[in-house]
Amino acid sequence: MTGPAAILIGMPGVGKTSVGRELAGLLGVSFRDTDEDVTRLAGRPAPEVLREKGEPAFRLLEHQAVAAALAEHEGVLALGGGAVLHEGTRARLHGCRVVHLWAGLDTLACRVLADGDRPLLDGDPRAGLALLMRARLPLYRRLAVVSVRAEDRGPREIAEEIAALLASAAP
Repeated sequence: MTGPAAILIGMPGVGKTSVGRELAGLLGVSFRDTDEDVTRLAGRPAPEVLREKGEPAFRLLEHQAVAAALAEHEGVLALGGGAVLHEGTRARLHGCRVVHLWAGLDTLACRVLADGDRPLLDGDPRAGLALLMRARLPLYRRLAVVSVRAEDRGPREIAEEIAALLASAAP
């Protein structure tokens, strides 16, 4: 496998950033979040880009950020929840240490409501999450070499499980 030490994918609110920071600490590597890269590239927060430019323009910018991160970063990388929607991004993730973090709809809905600005979930966040899950879960599952439940435990415990699974999966 090539690329970063681990790449975290999953639904909005699943905890990719908090678990990613813990995992990076456990592995002794740096952490990078492509949502932050998108914000830096756009010069404004991702929710603003989504609202002003639309989802297709946002996905293209996100794909560029992911491509750069995959080429430059050797630590733990967290991707935005919808990054896997871009075919080019999925192709780049092939052969990488992709970890799918998952949680149930109720858990995700509670976290997203508490988390703030999510333009794709305006209106009814629970219904929006259900639609996103239907579209994204097959992609997450297809890309992942490891899948880990990310609810009812803290980020450190989840990161420890991921580290153990990745170590046992190493060639």
